[in-house]
Amino acid sequence: MILLRRLPFSLNHTRSFTVLAFESSADDTCAAVVHSSKSILSNVVIKQNNLHEQYGGIYPITAIDAHQRNMPYAVRRALKEANVDLVKDINGIAFTRGPGMPGCLSVGMNAAKTLAAALNKPIVGVHHMQGHALTPLLTSSNPPKFPFLSLLVSGGHTLLLLATSLDSFQILATTVDESIGRAIDQVSKLLDLKWTSLGPGDALEKFCAQKVDTDSIVIPLPRVTMAGKLSFSYSGLHSRVERYIETLGGINNIDLPTRMAIARAFQKSAMAQLEDKLLLGLQWCQQKDIPVRHVVLSGGVASNQYLRERLHQCILKADLALSIDLVFPPPPLCTDNAVMIGWASMHRFLANDFDEYDIESRPKWSIDQLASSATRRTP
Repeated sequence: MILLRRLPFSLNHTRSFTVLAFESSADDTCAAVVHSSKSILSNVVIKQNNLHEQYGGIYPITAIDAHQRNMPYAVRRALKEANVDLVKDINGIAFTRGPGMPGCLSVGMNAAKTLAAALNKPIVGVHHMQGHALTPLLTSSNPPKFPFLSLLVSGGHTLLLLATSLDSFQILATTVDESIGRAIDQVSKLLDLKWTSLGPGDALEKFCAQKVDTDSIVIPLPRVTMAGKLSFSYSGLHSRVERYIETLGGINNIDLPTRMAIARAFQKSAMAQLEDKLLLGLQWCQQKDIPVRHVVLSGGVASNQYLRERLHQCILKADLALSIDLVFPPPPLCTDNAVMIGWASMHRFLANDFDEYDIESRPKWSIDQLASSATRRTP
């Protein structure tokens, strides 16, 4: 068996580095060009919502086929919009290694590895959630300082993390069943909401924001699941909504104000759980004398404006020893994108810490394993 290894690289420009990045872990085909000066030179995202809406979620084979069609165009657009030459200007290539859907991950990974090997460029595989967590270090005018808490909320994950370095994350809380993003998507489907260009979650948020009076309609949903515990759970809340709709005779027998009241009650309860666990996490850090001053909200659900406002109010009212700043990436960089992958790879490129071309994807990859991976790579 022939193993393909990297040839030696000449990297004299360690303070000026340009990365071409790939992301294809779910249903968005993404490519971007990012510079070490914290400049986003391009950000291309090709969505597949029109392909998956009929299934009520991501259909894996359809997603893989679409990635294979879209990735060449995404890369060409990213290079053109950044006005860079692949051979002369790109110094390294990054891709999402995991976690994610196996076949989807392979499209971005194989594209990145093939280009890097053919052009003798260094390559770095990035943890998807690390990309989300580190995005504010790129985008914020007041970037978070370690240690900070990161609340990662998406279709695949619900995590409360303690970030102590670029590669070190401790999981304080995770979901015991389904993620908040999946629950939101499923409730959106139960309410028969038409997807927006950003998907079912955005459809639910916009539906709740309509000016319809629902104050007189009481929907029996719990405020917080697993109160007082550093764990998330959303399957029970999702199921309660489903059963309640059934008791009313199904969605076709429910009028608009009642549908909206159900949507608002669900959204309020789902977000209240995030508030509860965040406060528990901050109190845990306080008890451990961990001086957390920033909380980062990231992942697709982090683009929800109602959630952002709720967390602001939650922190303002909390009785905490230290003042806490909430940090939000711009909404377009909350959902999946390749900018975050390029940026999360940057510190490794600048340290000449590259992966081999035979690197494999990791569809299941806990973020708390990153620190041990970094230790093993250190000479």
